[in-house]
Amino acid sequence: MTSSFPASTVLGYPRIGPDRELKRALESYWEGRSSRADLEETARRLREDTWRRLAALGVEGLPSNTFSYYDQVLDTAVLLGAVPARYRHDDDLTTYFAMARGAEGIAPLRMTKWFDTNYHYIVPEIGPDMVFSLDAAKPLAEVREARALGLETRPVLVGPVTFLLLSQAAPDSPGSPGSPGSPDGFAPLDRLDDVVEVYAQLLAELAAEGVGWVQLDEPALVADRTPAELAAVETAYGRLGRLEHRPALLVASCFGDLGDALPVLAGTPVEAVGLDLVRGTADGVDALTGKTVVAGVVSGRDVWRTDRDRALATLLAVRERAGRVVVSTSCSLLHVPYDAERETGLDPALRERLAFAEQKVAEVVELAALLAATLGRHLPEHPVAQDRPQAFPVRTAEGRAPYAVRAAAQAEHLKLPLLPVTTIGSFPQTDELRRARAALTAGEIGEAAYESMVRAEIEQVIALQERLGLDVLVHGEPERNDMVQYFAEHLDGFAVTRHGWVQSYGSRCTRPPILHGDVRRPEPITVRWARYAQSLTSKPVKGMLTGPVTIVAWSFVRDDLPLREVVFQVADAVREEVGDLEEAGIRVIQVDEPALRELVPLRRAEQAAYLEWAVAAYRWATSGASEHTQIHTHLCYSDADQILAAIDALDADVTSIESARSRGRLLGAVGAFPRGLGPGVYDIHSPRVPGADEVERLLAEALRTVPAERLWVNPDCGLKTRSYEQVEAALANVVEAAARLRERQA
Repeated sequence: MTSSFPASTVLGYPRIGPDRELKRALESYWEGRSSRADLEETARRLREDTWRRLAALGVEGLPSNTFSYYDQVLDTAVLLGAVPARYRHDDDLTTYFAMARGAEGIAPLRMTKWFDTNYHYIVPEIGPDMVFSLDAAKPLAEVREARALGLETRPVLVGPVTFLLLSQAAPDSPGSPGSPGSPDGFAPLDRLDDVVEVYAQLLAELAAEGVGWVQLDEPALVADRTPAELAAVETAYGRLGRLEHRPALLVASCFGDLGDALPVLAGTPVEAVGLDLVRGTADGVDALTGKTVVAGVVSGRDVWRTDRDRALATLLAVRERAGRVVVSTSCSLLHVPYDAERETGLDPALRERLAFAEQKVAEVVELAALLAATLGRHLPEHPVAQDRPQAFPVRTAEGRAPYAVRAAAQAEHLKLPLLPVTTIGSFPQTDELRRARAALTAGEIGEAAYESMVRAEIEQVIALQERLGLDVLVHGEPERNDMVQYFAEHLDGFAVTRHGWVQSYGSRCTRPPILHGDVRRPEPITVRWARYAQSLTSKPVKGMLTGPVTIVAWSFVRDDLPLREVVFQVADAVREEVGDLEEAGIRVIQVDEPALRELVPLRRAEQAAYLEWAVAAYRWATSGASEHTQIHTHLCYSDADQILAAIDALDADVTSIESARSRGRLLGAVGAFPRGLGPGVYDIHSPRVPGADEVERLLAEALRTVPAERLWVNPDCGLKTRSYEQVEAALANVVEAAARLRERQA
């Protein structure tokens, strides 16, 4: 007999710890300063604290298996035994981290964005000959761990269809026996039957353990899916739903409407379906009559308090049309910070409007109680949400000179060699810098002492680049805590938090600013330090800016204006900064837009409109630059090959892209890119230092696609997370490889 689903739940919860305890434990373990037992104890405490807190707040349906040392998709690959042979090691944790971070002589698996969020997942490799085998240790251990505390939980897993759709076909791996490539036409979804059998084994083991419910996350179903992919949904959940001995199944969606996948799921024997009713709608919910609808009415993607009346009206409408309704978050709360009450430094009026994970859980519990109190009542009339006005001031970019004209002017002005070597912007953020920044914030040191340290760091970074032989230098960004937060601290309309950390990937966390008002730039932001860096060298130094789309994408954004208008407000500020950098004598200006792909809507029908205004905002921000000023942009870890036409339309003089970690997969798609292109040759998210021969091979491969006169040499991304020892060794090899090829080209 299937137990009924509890009245309230959350689809997931932050796992890094309120004070980033997991980050510190991971980095200590990686650096050899602590043991595996120390790491496991930190993880155990974080899980226990989460379960106890959720129970104390009144949540009835507690999730488990949402904790991860690095990433839930990577966890799923390990669960299924989908581990490429080159990573296998006698120690399971060594294997796990080798897949995520690489190992000596072995590059890590590819990493990219989780749908339209700033969270990154590890991309599994699936080949036609991979042998799947169940390793259920992690979900079973967490069920038992919670049970020892007197708590029953619902294991959460990435669903089989989403797992395979997010995987890539196994590439050729030279020198790695047992890691053959995939034939033309093969797709990981071809292995659905084999993967579903492993899920069936897992469900049987969980049932034997006494687990009542299992959550299978299928966010891939809110994007456009082909008939074959929808058939895979029917196959997978038809097979799992017909198992004789299994827990009840919740198939959870998030980030939008299920669309054509909803009636498919409705026709399978699963007991519950989760709907995102914040970003999606209740259209078609009638098809779920007879199933439990887990209604995501509390947003897991923003930090604003829920409109209680509107959420309750939605719940009542769904209950009237479908029957049994459970109150939930729209997605995992992984994407928001822990507790708004800790932000005592924020304006009280702003803080009153905020809801972080802790407050959102309380909202779920409150709505569940209100919904229960309405049983037997008639559905009240409630206002239909009106679309917000879309009008906003038009900014028309006058357009720069044609690229050929600009390229000639820049070549004469900058006098760069063939295959110029540069970096993406940041250099390592040392412990001394972080401590000084914290001391400045706490009032323990003065502004003059802090700026003296920043000035010394810039001098060191410039000297290092000159010694290594780079061609276009950067100042290293020692004054910046984050590429978005730094700008937010200097723009009106933003607030920054002290404890608002959110996981980006692995141990990497960010503090997204809160964009709550109209954006204005009261004074220049980056000019002072760029001018100082340029005074130290005769080589060009890049002015480093974050683009308007990325600043907005990596912030928690006000919900009372169209996103498009907010982005153009930020573009106005960036445009002013570009002009001031030019006036200060900076002739290479990089305006990064790594989030351009991230905000692309999941449904194709909405994508063209977004890309049109996103490109227009970038061009408005940069089009005031003269033809002699070289505009760079940068994109990374975001499947940029899917929006190449939009990247081209940005009209940047040079575009750098992540390529080393993905083994050059973008180069085939790039084709004859008409302007400068810098495919990354150094994966900065791995501690590996690439050798000069390895870099030379990557550059030689790039030269098959990109003409030498337009090819740039650079890492995949900024160097902030690496050590100076790693960076110096890697950049020396990059410069050597470029010199070899430069000589060969000459």
